[in-house]
Amino acid sequence: MNPAELHKKLISAARANPPGEGVPYAFEKRVTALLAAQPVANIPVLWVRGLWRAAIPCLAIALMLGIWAFFNPATGTGDEDLSQNFENTLLAAVDQSGQLQ
Repeated sequence: MNPAELHKKLISAARANPPGEGVPYAFEKRVTALLAAQPVANIPVLWVRGLWRAAIPCLAIALMLGIWAFFNPATGTGDEDLSQNFENTLLAAVDQSGQLQ
């Protein structure tokens, strides 16, 4: 349908039916003023608030896991040297390749 023709039909229909008395004076202006008064959502601020709220549970989980790892009896007696274990693990492949020749 032609937009100009549609506009004419809508204007003629609006003129044929005047607004009722049930609508208060300047109602649409009050509604648009209330909509304009609403604050616009600031997306970066929402992200920052969410991340700060998530930091506390993450810190609590990290502390609990650290305490569990420190006191876990399955890790051994605590006499083991981590650097020595790491070096033995890395050099295991070199030792195996040297034995094959």
